[in-house]
Amino acid sequence: MKTFALALKSVFEKYFWIPPLDLADTAETNRHRNCVWSLVCVCLILLWVPFCLVVFKGDIHSTSVYLGFILITFVDAALSFCLSVLVKNVSRQKAWIIKNIPIYVVFCWGMGGSSYIFYAIQNPASGVICFFISVSIMLAVFSLSLPFFCAIMLAGAAALAPGVLKAFGTFSFTTFVLAAVFFVFLAFYKRSAEKQYFALLKNQKKLLEAKTFGNFTLLYENKVVKFARVKSSELLAYLVYKNGSSANTKELISVLYGDFADSERYGSSLRSLVSDIKRSLADLGIQNFFIAEYNNFRVNPEAVRCDFYDFLAGDAAAQKKFAGEFMSQYSWAEGVAEFLARKVLKRQA
Repeated sequence: MKTFALALKSVFEKYFWIPPLDLADTAETNRHRNCVWSLVCVCLILLWVPFCLVVFKGDIHSTSVYLGFILITFVDAALSFCLSVLVKNVSRQKAWIIKNIPIYVVFCWGMGGSSYIFYAIQNPASGVICFFISVSIMLAVFSLSLPFFCAIMLAGAAALAPGVLKAFGTFSFTTFVLAAVFFVFLAFYKRSAEKQYFALLKNQKKLLEAKTFGNFTLLYENKVVKFARVKSSELLAYLVYKNGSSANTKELISVLYGDFADSERYGSSLRSLVSDIKRSLADLGIQNFFIAEYNNFRVNPEAVRCDFYDFLAGDAAAQKKFAGEFMSQYSWAEGVAEFLARKVLKRQA
């Protein structure tokens, strides 16, 4: 039995396990998507309230049951949105765990809500549909912990299974079970594809390098990456400094054009810079390095080698390379150079 468990663990690590640090940027993508998803849910729920009041007018029991479901769903979606906002600046080491908590909250309620609809509202068909919609959205939109996804989904399926057998019969019960098993296999397949993708990303990382000590320079295959616009390089440099954290349009305009720059006036300029960066990187075949999502922009530190990142990780060679200059051509980086110098002095003391 112990040998079988070790063999199973070995297979899982070989084909499905991905280091949490590699998934830090994926967690940030999850966070952004959940901000949009949960906010849309809140708006739809608010529109659902008057609909229920009209449809179940005079039926106090149905109205109270549905409104109770709506209220709990509203609280869950609002809580998930607030949590996604609060965990924005979590360190990359903890990102895969903490930034996914808001998504776990939504998924747990999706499974619990399916049972609520099935048993409390006594609408078996809608309960089953809610179950599969929740599972499909989580699998298609987000990247979740494989054990967590399978455990919560199977728990939700187990809660519905007796009701499905009683309400729809043996054939529908068998179909429901097979569908749940299919989603488990789909989750494993997705994680296997993600693992292969991260392997390709690691190969790209060997070729893409951001040098920040002295002037900022981006190199690909030891050649300087050139952009059509001068400020494109500065935009990318600032995002490299952010170390995977997102910057919105307003922040970037302030950095690139000054604290009092007009957002409306310079918004088109920023869009041109973003297009220039995307086009220049795409021409070189550089993937998943510069990421633009929902008016938020960032770089993926796991897709590039960088002396600044090595320095922060405590790499002795990177610390020796630092000579007091950090992205010297940009005024906003002066404070960072002082911060790095203090860290060097502190280690030497």
